[in-house]
Amino acid sequence: MRRASTLASSVLSRTLATSHGGATVNHRLLQVALYGGSSMGGSSTRGRWFSSFSGSPVRAMSLGVAGALVSVAAAASLSDEVHAKEPLPPELVPKEVVLYQYEACPFCNKVKTFLDYYDIPYKVVEVNPLSKKEIKWSDYKKVPILVVDGEQLVDSSAIIDKLGGKILPGRKTDSDLDDDDNEEKKWRGWVDNHLVHILSPNIYRNTSEALESFDYITSNGNFSFTEKITVKYAGAAAMYFVSKKLKKKYNITDERAALYEAAETWVDALNGREFLGGSKPNLADLAVYGVLRPIRYLRSGNDMVKHTRIGDWYTRMEGAVGEPSRIKA
Repeated sequence: MRRASTLASSVLSRTLATSHGGATVNHRLLQVALYGGSSMGGSSTRGRWFSSFSGSPVRAMSLGVAGALVSVAAAASLSDEVHAKEPLPPELVPKEVVLYQYEACPFCNKVKTFLDYYDIPYKVVEVNPLSKKEIKWSDYKKVPILVVDGEQLVDSSAIIDKLGGKILPGRKTDSDLDDDDNEEKKWRGWVDNHLVHILSPNIYRNTSEALESFDYITSNGNFSFTEKITVKYAGAAAMYFVSKKLKKKYNITDERAALYEAAETWVDALNGREFLGGSKPNLADLAVYGVLRPIRYLRSGNDMVKHTRIGDWYTRMEGAVGEPSRIKA
């Protein structure tokens, strides 16, 4: 709370310096309104605020009204900046997008995050992880599979690159990359080659966490009662043993410690920026957020946020990505 109050004070100072005449209102003034009543250094900010105007009720009232108007304007500005994303030209938005997925699959969630961020409507087909009957039609027997206007795209990073090339025509090719783009490429590779390998040993660390994960999967899938029971218990048992093999394969001795280290590595990479992309997320931000999305509110994700510094960035990403653009049946 002290950190929030300090931030509010600095934001107020910057705003007053740059908004002469009321022509410009910094959207982060809303943080001042939100945290203005908190305590700082053992005394009440709210108390000092009112006591400084106690000798001039009219002045206090005038400034109070002005402050309320600024807060309303700031709130509107904040809403616009956080929730209003750059809309894609209608002609570039695919007409029909269908994602074949597992709800807890990090690669599937990476694709969903990309679709959500760019507000591309999509339908979801939940694949039974045991029978895979929903993707019998495809030669590619894994998920995610994204069907875009009848074209099958596979492999999460390849899906994002190909779809990105269609909806973001100005995006550079590998040969055109500058240092900032190379940073993005480096961390996207880190997600695929390191971060995702840490997740399964954490999600399925023990039988209770494995069951927690599959309870989440089956509650979000279109399964019959019998399928739910089968998938939950058989899937949890299978993934518990798979996770042990993955732990050994990737030389993970302590899965939680590895998860915490990865989270701290990512925060260090931000180097004080709101996002790796600067003022807005780039594809690396979307990739990290996407693969962490299915674990965030499981036990492993709660532990990660509790024991590392990643929580603030994750919250910013939740605001930037916004509501899912998934079409509900």
